[in-house]
Amino acid sequence: MGSTKKSMEYNCGERELKMTTEKDIKFFAEKSSKVLEEIAKDIIGQKEVVNQTLIAIIAGGNVLLEGVPGVGKTRLVRSLGQALSLPFSRIQFTPDLMPADVTGTNVIEKDKDGQNRLVFQRGPIFSSIILADEINRATPKTQSALLEAMQEHKVTAGGNTYTLEEPFFVLATQNPIEQDGTYPLPEAQTDRFMFKLIMEFPAIDELTSIVNITQATMAEQAQAVITGEELLKMRESAKEIPVMDDVMNYAMKLVTATHPELPGAADITKKYIRFGASPRAGQALITAGKVKALMDGRYNVAYEDINTLAYPVLRHRIKLSFEAMTEKVTVDEVIGKLIDELNGKKPGVVSQVVENVKHRKSAKQ
Repeated sequence: MGSTKKSMEYNCGERELKMTTEKDIKFFAEKSSKVLEEIAKDIIGQKEVVNQTLIAIIAGGNVLLEGVPGVGKTRLVRSLGQALSLPFSRIQFTPDLMPADVTGTNVIEKDKDGQNRLVFQRGPIFSSIILADEINRATPKTQSALLEAMQEHKVTAGGNTYTLEEPFFVLATQNPIEQDGTYPLPEAQTDRFMFKLIMEFPAIDELTSIVNITQATMAEQAQAVITGEELLKMRESAKEIPVMDDVMNYAMKLVTATHPELPGAADITKKYIRFGASPRAGQALITAGKVKALMDGRYNVAYEDINTLAYPVLRHRIKLSFEAMTEKVTVDEVIGKLIDELNGKKPGVVSQVVENVKHRKSAKQ
């Protein structure tokens, strides 16, 4: 493709989409690569988690990160804040944390004339990158304080609405092994997370590297390689990436395939799924798919992008049936079977992602 061509146009069915310039695409790929290189200085392994976290940030989504203590969840967020040159806030959720501790509250101050006046004191939510650490330890009342900020990027307090500065990103962590003193996140809140990512325990060689790094220093080594303005520019570039009708239909079929109540639902859906994913899942698949395509240096969203992203997008939006729990079928296994079901109906489409997941699981066993 000639470099003199300023833009590229694609005709997808009845839609004519204008893509970003080649210069913007090159800028996107280079900046993404640099961010990943900087984070690799602090995070050993976990490449899939790091990549998908960066995808969510660029796409404007939020991430729910699940993993046992000590696998680097907090370090990942701190490293991201340094690499992206964005202000960072950490909120440690506890049972006694109040909503005002998150959003802020009105306080009484005296002005220069000695008169009392109400002044809004901003809480830690007024930052660009928010780490909601152990979010399931706080009460539902406090958890709900994040709802408006996550979805609308606004905070309402004392009858006034405050707009949060862009970019704004929430990464919430939760510990899967502790249940005492925790409050499960309501479905309305988990649905507002674009991805749910699982941080696995590191392998022996990775654990050795982690220990060696922390013996030298506990501080993050990532350097700033991108600004907030550049991140927003990348987000706008991703929005212009075209999605062919066939790929769009495939993504929507994958979301609707999670609903057992719909006509034509697959047998596995009726057997293992109680409640399916919301329309936000379809939005997340396409939005994140565009970002992933650009990060891979491609100009269009592919079937493989949808298959790869189906796991982090759907795993917290699907509610398994009692039969699935008794048979110890995981949500990722159900998603993989749904992908296989749809790919079997599309000649020439091979789900390499599913095969990779199966290979990793067999290797662990």
